[in-house]
Amino acid sequence: MLRLRNQLERFSELTGAAIAWLTILMVLCTFIVVVLRYAFDLGWIALQESITWMHAAVFMLGAAYTLKEDEHVRVDIFYRRMPGRRKAIVDLIGTLVFLLPVSIFLAIASWDYVATSWSIQESSREAGGLPYPFVPVLKSLIPATAAFLILQAAANLITAILVITGRIPSEPEHDVPQGEVI
Repeated sequence: MLRLRNQLERFSELTGAAIAWLTILMVLCTFIVVVLRYAFDLGWIALQESITWMHAAVFMLGAAYTLKEDEHVRVDIFYRRMPGRRKAIVDLIGTLVFLLPVSIFLAIASWDYVATSWSIQESSREAGGLPYPFVPVLKSLIPATAAFLILQAAANLITAILVITGRIPSEPEHDVPQGEVI
């Protein structure tokens, strides 16, 4: 079970590393758009749109990595003071009651939306915007995000079960400076 968890988490780490490179590419494209616009008075709609699409991809594909690193948004009023085993119980319940159902719903609800985009060969609405297949590829990131979250949820469930049963130690307590947690 531990090996499976490690493989699932490694997948999230690789995704996070790829997203880091995509972020650098997004910054480079933004720089190019600014130089073209203000130095040469040129606009390149497709490049401008690609920045928006990359930004969306960073957030969607980075969600599972963020979850793996435990950097997602949460209200830590009680959680941060809990011992490791109790945190594992809260994580187990939260994953089963919230994360998995929402991720499964997202995958199912987006399926027809994405399939329609592919079937009509959707392209940008803007003249000079991104051609087919960029829009369907971006929309395909919605169920992909759900799938990545489900995989990371499985890793989190395994971790929580192993901590609760005492097969692995809980994560070391994080020292949180006063005023940092909202």
